[in-house]
Amino acid sequence: MKLLVVGGGGREHAIIRCLKKNPTVEVIYALPGNGGIAADAVCVPIGATEIDKIVAFALENQIDYAVVAPDDPLVLGCVDALEEKGIPCFGPRANAAIIEGSKVFAKNLMKKYGIPTAQYEVFDDMDAALSYLDTAPIPTVIKADGLALGKGVIIAGTREEAKTAVRDMMEGHIFGVSGDKIVIEEFLTGPEVSVLSFTDGKVVRPMVSSMDHKRAGDNDTGLNTGGMGTIAPNPYYTPEVAERCMKEIFLPTIAAMNAEGRTFRGCLYFGLMITPDGPRVIEYNCRFGDPETQVVLPLLESDLLTIMLACTNGTLADTEVKFSDKHACCVITASAGYPVRYQKGFPITMTEEAAAHTYVAGAKLVDGNLLTSGGRVTGTTAVADSLEQAIREAYRMAEGVEFENAYRRSDIGKRAMQAGK
Repeated sequence: MKLLVVGGGGREHAIIRCLKKNPTVEVIYALPGNGGIAADAVCVPIGATEIDKIVAFALENQIDYAVVAPDDPLVLGCVDALEEKGIPCFGPRANAAIIEGSKVFAKNLMKKYGIPTAQYEVFDDMDAALSYLDTAPIPTVIKADGLALGKGVIIAGTREEAKTAVRDMMEGHIFGVSGDKIVIEEFLTGPEVSVLSFTDGKVVRPMVSSMDHKRAGDNDTGLNTGGMGTIAPNPYYTPEVAERCMKEIFLPTIAAMNAEGRTFRGCLYFGLMITPDGPRVIEYNCRFGDPETQVVLPLLESDLLTIMLACTNGTLADTEVKFSDKHACCVITASAGYPVRYQKGFPITMTEEAAAHTYVAGAKLVDGNLLTSGGRVTGTTAVADSLEQAIREAYRMAEGVEFENAYRRSDIGKRAMQAGK
């Protein structure tokens, strides 16, 4: 089979490496890919949101199956455009991808169908939002309605911080048009859990749970990032919690989307908080998470391509989805200064062992040399029998990834190790 994977980050690198295990795969094209992905796929310089060019390339190269991985092309209708030309895809159509594309839509969906989430109010007028904050409970959470590279959420500890966040989004347009409408939401407490799931619009097959580390600094300090590391499985996601989530959240969400005429097929990501009152939905994503994918897929024992095809064809109920009972840890090596200001263009060197266990996110090839080109540069993943061993191995191998101004958190997995203590 000839495959096409849309996207160019660490998540896509993990997906491509997993797809390569299927013996029927002849070639994988990555659009646009990156300098590290080039070792595992044919990279083509077509941007992930250049949908007309993606479709033209797929037709010209007789692509058998496409995987649309990032949020932007999904929300823009990349799957719709490819399917209309007869190219089957893994990923939701635009009318289902709205579950991530609009936080207002997602919150209203949960309210309408009784899916547990935080209390909230929606605003498209800044003055009304500021007035509401005069009496709203503090801390509170301010969310831009649209896509914002995973950074459109501000947790405000004071009224002034909350009002500044509202002004930044609605007047300062720090997230562009995504902040024209905002959600002000109840602040919940409890451990966070990420659960990616395969679905064909009828059944849900959850993947191994994971724990992301969003803040830039150790001990969860600093700004929110796209994710500085992950571990799987998440120790707070017990069998009892999983059972409640399936019954109260996962299946009701699929049923709600079907009832709205927005059948979701692909990977539906549930961002959850395990509150004292039970699990609550913090956010939905319409795709594989990044860097959650980098710890979840290495634990997959079944064939990824077979599962993806089953999601597309509606046969997931008859398809094996099996995960290892081992543990995984991914440590991100970023450019110092991320997520605000950072320098690019530094040569990257990796030991042979590190390269075999590292997914490349922000790098480009220049005259055969791998150079940094983004904030999050690599993610190094280790799989082991225990979480402690996986963390130790991931850090040991990550030391084999070197470039000027390299930075990584030193406490990935620390919170998980303290679970139950």
